[in-house]
Amino acid sequence: MSDTWESSLKCAVSCPRCNAGLGAGDHRILSVYDNEPICMSCKRLEEKRPDYQEKSKQMIGQCMADTEMSWSDPEGYCYHHFYGYTCPSG
Repeated sequence: MSDTWESSLKCAVSCPRCNAGLGAGDHRILSVYDNEPICMSCKRLEEKRPDYQEKSKQMIGQCMADTEMSWSDPEGYCYHHFYGYTCPSG
């Protein structure tokens, strides 16, 4: 695990689900299913899955427990499963 949750957020250049390109300024979000950074279109599809609500509840509880041991601010990392982020350019 990375030293900080910020360095753990992956700034992928493409979405692993649909292979859409992602520039530094494009919003991405962490999947509640596998913690991978996905594009916002794939997140909208993920939210339509019948098990999404239950998986979200499970993920946030597990995320808080797992990251509390490693980082003093687990809410920051877990937050990015529900709110998009961009990557620093350069």
